[in-house]
Amino acid sequence: MFDKSILHNILFLDIETVPQYAEYNQLPEHWKKLWDKKAITLKPDENQTPADIYARAGIYAEFGKIVCISVGGIYGKEQNHKLRIKSFYGENEKQLLEEFAIFLTSDTNKTRLLCAHNGKEFDFPYLCRRMLINGIELPPILNISGKKPWEVSHIDTMEIWKFGDYKSYTSLDLLASVFNIPTPKDDINGSQVWSVYWIDKDLERIKTYCQKDVVTIAQLVLKLCKEKPIQEEDINYATS
Repeated sequence: MFDKSILHNILFLDIETVPQYAEYNQLPEHWKKLWDKKAITLKPDENQTPADIYARAGIYAEFGKIVCISVGGIYGKEQNHKLRIKSFYGENEKQLLEEFAIFLTSDTNKTRLLCAHNGKEFDFPYLCRRMLINGIELPPILNISGKKPWEVSHIDTMEIWKFGDYKSYTSLDLLASVFNIPTPKDDINGSQVWSVYWIDKDLERIKTYCQKDVVTIAQLVLKLCKEKPIQEEDINYATS
């Protein structure tokens, strides 16, 4: 499943995204038309309007933005692993993306791997798209253009769990329950992030939620490696 020797090379990652505007009516007219066109393909109920489903705009890089990126790395001795968590978050997306890009490019570990749940379908491409939109050069570890599959340093825990089965989506929450890992959805879930950001204006709550996802992904990988889970007291959160 996993070679335990790579555990210290993995950077576990999760992002939180929201629509670029608080509500549909705030969209510039041109963007309303673009969202209306997109919404036609998304409405599960024909009675719903583009405004009704605008809260979902955050999952599309063209209509959303990143408000938090949390990353974590395992360190310490085998069977006594520790986890260090760092977050980049704020209302200024370009600034947090620039800081994250610097963080990645300054990493001297040439065997670094990025790991996320559904990362190949969501987190990694979303990061790349928003960086390009904001005029930020892609860090080499994210820039997979022209690379062969075995040259891409990305791990996707959902892809691993599929074992070649592409019929269904398995959420991180479900896998956490399957492996008896504390759920990261004990406060909010992904569908509520937009309201916590735009209505409650509580970025700290979003950061905490994002960090819980990173912890859960790390614990899941340890489970797959048949390693002991990391204890709460061995999780360190960077303050800057």
